[in-house]
Amino acid sequence: MTLEIHRSADRGGFDHGWLNARHSFSFGGYHDPARMGFRSLRVMNEDRVQPGTGFDWHGHRDMEIVTYVLSGELEHKDSTGGGGILRHGDVQHMSAGSGVMHSERNPSTTEELHLLQIWIVPSEAGLQPSYEDRRFEAESLSDRLAPIAAGDGRDGALRIRADVVVHAGLLSQGARVTHELAAGRHTYIQVARGGIRVDGLELAAGDAVSGGAGSAAKSLEIEALESSELLLFDLA
Repeated sequence: MTLEIHRSADRGGFDHGWLNARHSFSFGGYHDPARMGFRSLRVMNEDRVQPGTGFDWHGHRDMEIVTYVLSGELEHKDSTGGGGILRHGDVQHMSAGSGVMHSERNPSTTEELHLLQIWIVPSEAGLQPSYEDRRFEAESLSDRLAPIAAGDGRDGALRIRADVVVHAGLLSQGARVTHELAAGRHTYIQVARGGIRVDGLELAAGDAVSGGAGSAAKSLEIEALESSELLLFDLA
């Protein structure tokens, strides 16, 4: 399997003062026709939101939105009645479906909010909007890849409306994990913190790697070069 590296420095993005955003794929004012997504993964944004600021009431439709908090606090409110304060270890899923309004803000007066926001194209359009969040304790992610969002809701993962399994891992330095990618499946690995080696390719924070298994299953070998946090997407 051939893996393609996507370096952090090659991402689009803007520093708006209150928001420093880095876009792995075309988003907002950043457009690259060669970077419109990977399989059903449409958006991978790394956002740093300054204290007391955020995204005011706005709308989405027909997108599965997964938010992974890396540090700080995220205050979420939406038109389904969903909401709350999320911190590191909390994962949020909002299915925009036929249409939803929401806001996302940093309620702290002193601490920056750092998060990854992920948009996945749903398997079906026009569904009823929904909201769910779940806490994944560090012990459940330690030196392993654990599903946090999946189309089949496996192993306590948030149930999303797409043929995707999102895994998270908190790896200590030197830890090694393996992911079996079935024939016909594809993967996208995003390094949130630290540095890892994937099948001999070294990746730093903000880097990503993507590829497909082809006609035969493929074992991906991941080694943490330092204490690291990552997301691994298994996609149709």
